[in-house]
Amino acid sequence: MSLLARLDRLPLSRPHYVLLLIGGLGYTFDGMDAAVVAFLLPSVQDLWHLDNGALGLIGSASPFGYLFGAAIAGILGDRIGRKRVMMYALAFYVVFTLVAAAAPNFPVFLGARVLAGAGTGAESAIIAPFLSEFVPSKRRGWFVGALAGFFSFGFVAAALIGRFIVPLGADGWRWAQVVTAVPIVMLLWWRRALPESPRYLLERGRHAEAEGVVAELERRVEKSTGRPLPPVEHTHADVAPASKETAPPSVWTGLRFLWSRQMARRTGVTWVMWFVITFSYYGFFSWIPTLLVQRGITVTQSFSFSLIIYAAQVPGYFSAAWLSERLDRKHTIALYLTGSALSAYWLSQTSTPVAITVSGAVLSFFLNGTYAGLYAYTPEVFPTWIRATGSGLASAFGRIGSIIAPTAIGLMAAGAGFAGVFGMTTAVLAVGVVVTLAFGLSTANRSLEDIGAPVTSPASPAPATAPTTKE
Repeated sequence: MSLLARLDRLPLSRPHYVLLLIGGLGYTFDGMDAAVVAFLLPSVQDLWHLDNGALGLIGSASPFGYLFGAAIAGILGDRIGRKRVMMYALAFYVVFTLVAAAAPNFPVFLGARVLAGAGTGAESAIIAPFLSEFVPSKRRGWFVGALAGFFSFGFVAAALIGRFIVPLGADGWRWAQVVTAVPIVMLLWWRRALPESPRYLLERGRHAEAEGVVAELERRVEKSTGRPLPPVEHTHADVAPASKETAPPSVWTGLRFLWSRQMARRTGVTWVMWFVITFSYYGFFSWIPTLLVQRGITVTQSFSFSLIIYAAQVPGYFSAAWLSERLDRKHTIALYLTGSALSAYWLSQTSTPVAITVSGAVLSFFLNGTYAGLYAYTPEVFPTWIRATGSGLASAFGRIGSIIAPTAIGLMAAGAGFAGVFGMTTAVLAVGVVVTLAFGLSTANRSLEDIGAPVTSPASPAPATAPTTKE
């Protein structure tokens, strides 16, 4: 009886929701760290007498670290396991966030923010592939979309930190970073009990460990639901695993495979999606408090308006998570990208504080809904043996957009003003809509093995069957 078929037939219940909470809290702290930087900029600008160029570097620091962290985490996740990468990444983030909080000067602060970003990048890139490998296919879109929704709680928390902690005094910006780091120590302790992904264990030929993980999950689900488990359906989840413990293919083999004829379309489309949404997202959220101030709104008012804009993330994520099961991931992503493009154009035409806040909240809703669809979509299109690498590199490529965005928007704001900033954002988002609809892959209600069947590892056994894939 296939372990993967046994996993796929389990109803979502308390054990799955515990995994969702443990992974989601990681995203909450990742989001908090990414968002809080925007609220630190006015303080560090005054403290170290920085110009807009230096502020742009700070805005790009975490995304720059995120790029390398995501790429490395993906590669390591397929080599040493998903769980170990998640643990190391969190610890790395805590250390360098505290260094940034105590930074005596701008260079130390900038360097620490880069390294803290590497920690959050590694963690964010590995959680979705890890948890997607536990979830039945019929609920995977909602589950991973809801997982990504925890980012929104971090952004709301960051806005609260910016509103109530940063203004407390000269060192408020330092304490703000401490608040984002210290609670993670408890999360690290909690994660010690997480199991490794059974799909990863099977790929490595560690059958006994995979059997133990699945059996324990079955026991907990049955206890939680109080009902017998559903019968196992022999679906395409029955893929031949490695017959004995094996080493993963080399990094070079994995990279060549991602851009082989059979995978290039999937890889390219996913990379474009990540670039488009990440450029738009970070450009908007890293600059919105400062742009509001430059429009004549006080710092305190701008933080209050930002809180409203950030709060709109919550329904954005969870509405898209719900739609992902009904419209398919690809169509959900396209819908929310379209909404993002239209609201970015609306924002480009506004001038009053209230209109900016309302249109900004609508843009926030759609941008974050796009992320919910994308986090669900990305792990699905890569086979298990390369899933973490594929997801990590796609996320890393997207971070190029987040590195470019703060500086590009700073220059655009200086040359073309507020309207130019969001006019450019509209154009970038429109490209994403076209690519997603024209070339995206349909993944809803299909097992991970079914989706990955036509694209097998050059070093792995072929699947028992190879059904036609809807591209």
